[in-house]
Amino acid sequence: MASMSLPCRSTCCPKLMSTGLHMVDGRISLSDGDRRFEVHVPELQLDPGQALALTGASGSGKTLVLEMLGLLRAPQGGTTYRVGNADLAALWQRGPRNPELAEMRGRLFGFVPQSGGLLPFLTVRDNIALPQRVCGQPDPDWCASLIDRLGLGDQAGQYPASLSIGQRQRTAIARALSHRPRIVIADEPTSALDPSSADQVLVLLLETAAEQGAGVILSSHDLDRMDRHGIARRSLKLEAGPPVTSRLEGGSC
Repeated sequence: MASMSLPCRSTCCPKLMSTGLHMVDGRISLSDGDRRFEVHVPELQLDPGQALALTGASGSGKTLVLEMLGLLRAPQGGTTYRVGNADLAALWQRGPRNPELAEMRGRLFGFVPQSGGLLPFLTVRDNIALPQRVCGQPDPDWCASLIDRLGLGDQAGQYPASLSIGQRQRTAIARALSHRPRIVIADEPTSALDPSSADQVLVLLLETAAEQGAGVILSSHDLDRMDRHGIARRSLKLEAGPPVTSRLEGGSC
């Protein structure tokens, strides 16, 4: 199989910034003996600076869709998936250990896990700077700006164990944005927070991402909060099988 050349080694390349994320006929499946579960994304588009929420019942596959979008799980054959001019579906054809796949994952995407996912042996400042180090793009001034923007100045030298849940989530948001990704993927980023903190964290995520032109795609059960913050929604609906299928409803956003 011929090797695929990357369009660019930087997410700031105009070729990658020209359009946002676009997936057509995305499919991923899980099997357990005779049981099979499939998630189908007929079409999904996310423009630079846009925010989109994936909603649906527990077990409908929201996290699976986020993992497929973030290059953490391989889609099935026939999936079309691009960010700008980068053909991300084709990267999987060379296997999960393809170094170009890892490079694109690290450069294009910033991740906010449910629990923050901070490394306990790194300070807040070093956790935030970690994606820059991985990508070979150190930018201490931008890290300092994020720390200030997200109200983490007093905690910058502390370790995650000493932080509140809200502080951990704000640190995770800063880390996700530190290497200036094109897309931020957040898996229920406010689920562990009280209502006031949830609104504050969500506003900080959306505003900070929008300032740098990054798209945001997140999962959530909180439909009212998504609507209050003006976030477009797409819902995953379960359909009886076999196989049991969860399909993303609605048109391209």
